[in-house]
Amino acid sequence: MSPTMTATPVETLMPEVAALIVEALNLDVQPADIDPQAPLYGDGLGLDSIDMLEIALVVSKRYGFQLKSDNENNQQIFASLAALTAHIASQRTQ
Repeated sequence: MSPTMTATPVETLMPEVAALIVEALNLDVQPADIDPQAPLYGDGLGLDSIDMLEIALVVSKRYGFQLKSDNENNQQIFASLAALTAHIASQRTQ
């Protein structure tokens, strides 16, 4: 990244969120190897609904806000690492 460009909050936060997911789920993948646009659920990273609950729990503990199972936007929030990170970044600025 050139000195004239600054990272967005999402770009800055994404490696941290990736590491959090890998650590919480004991995944056999390096955080940097997670494709930010690949689906977390099913195809892509291959996570299941129990994994999503675990991610919601660790995100709540780390960032201090709840990801509720009845949130109508969960499909979008958990669509990918990039989407989850963007949601976390938006909640942190509120």
